[in-house]
Amino acid sequence: MRPLYWQRRIGRHLLLAAVSGGLTAALSYAFPFESQLVTLSTASAYAGLALLIVSLSLGPLNILKNRPNPVSTDLRRDVGIWAGLLGLLHTILGLNVHMGGKFWLYFFFPPDQPHFLSLRYDPFGFANFAGLGATLVLLLLLALSNNISLRRLGSKNWKALQRWNYAGFALVAAHGVVYQLIEKRDLPFVGLLGGMILLAGAMQLAGYRKRKTQGASEVSPERGSRRVALDK
Repeated sequence: MRPLYWQRRIGRHLLLAAVSGGLTAALSYAFPFESQLVTLSTASAYAGLALLIVSLSLGPLNILKNRPNPVSTDLRRDVGIWAGLLGLLHTILGLNVHMGGKFWLYFFFPPDQPHFLSLRYDPFGFANFAGLGATLVLLLLLALSNNISLRRLGSKNWKALQRWNYAGFALVAAHGVVYQLIEKRDLPFVGLLGGMILLAGAMQLAGYRKRKTQGASEVSPERGSRRVALDK
């Protein structure tokens, strides 16, 4: 049974690796820049965001289809792993796009520029600090994406930490939106980013409403007591 389990996991990871590489390559071909580094940085960012949205949508999709929605599933974790890997790739590439490779200037003003604070508080700095926060969340989620962490932490504590993925998504969205303004991106980039963010929000909202409706339907109208769920 275990060999079959690992065969499925390995097969899924190979498929996700192919999807990640193919999506990054397709986006690089569709939206090329003069610099190959910028092209790969942008493509990996959008590909990673797409997989992140898929991982965030699997739970609401189970709820909408009245399927069991456990604390953790291998599919959701595996998709999240590849979303995180693409996000880390984008971070590494992105830190070499500007400032001649001096990555600390993404977060601090140059020494020859007098400012109230040395930390960047301009839009460029805000976008980079949001990206840094998102990267830290991705590292946390990657560390949690295994059965050992789930067993040692327990489902309640593990889920509490795993919910940081929502904060991570918000930081990714903020990072992306501000960079659209800084780089003055063309409409296709703005539309693609906006569409993905709206899709993720719509899935979360739909799942929340369905779960809330299901919870309300279990309450007795006479006394507000919980009805006993019969085995199906």
